[in-house]
Amino acid sequence: MRLLYAEDELAMSEALVDILTYHRYHVDAVYDGADALAYARAEQYDGIILDIMMPRMSGLSVLQTLRREGNHTPILLLTAKAEIEDKIEGLDMGADDYLAKPFAMGELLARIRAMLRRKENFTPDLLTCGNLSLNMKNYQLSCGEQTFVLPKLEYQMMELFMLNQGIYLSTEELLTKVWGYDTDAEIGTVWVYISYLRKRLAALCANVSIQAKRNVGYMLEETK
Repeated sequence: MRLLYAEDELAMSEALVDILTYHRYHVDAVYDGADALAYARAEQYDGIILDIMMPRMSGLSVLQTLRREGNHTPILLLTAKAEIEDKIEGLDMGADDYLAKPFAMGELLARIRAMLRRKENFTPDLLTCGNLSLNMKNYQLSCGEQTFVLPKLEYQMMELFMLNQGIYLSTEELLTKVWGYDTDAEIGTVWVYISYLRKRLAALCANVSIQAKRNVGYMLEETK
């Protein structure tokens, strides 16, 4: 997924770009509103992260201009100002979400994932693998007539597997993507939740399994 990130605080920008890159986002970083507008006009992005207070052109002005020009790319606003008026103004101008600084990195990553899921045609409401389906609206994991409503963390892990079928995900990736970059959860927590999901798959008699490869990670695949 390709993101545009506009932030005039260089140290924060570099840190956040490193984290987003680690989470497999491709990020173009700019440091003022005018460049943010120019990049957004010239390139196709899956999402845009805008700081409100920037030199040359504010994030709100960039947002307003893009929406007026018919650009519907999802936009997340960041600001050190927490006043409700800023939030209302940004959302009324067409922002998809709003996050006040300082914020937890896990929350930012979760909001980016949610923003991208809402993007038109990014993913269907129903993910499938073999005879298994996962409803992204109501957290239902189904096979035939049998259904489980997954708890939040089980759902997030299964969603991640469904969106990366045939791709090995390391234990560290699963931990940071499900529990967040700044989590205190230990690596063994991932193994526990994989065990939960394997039991769900067995109970559903799904022709799908979570495969493990030593020193590589875990992968969801249809069994023959």
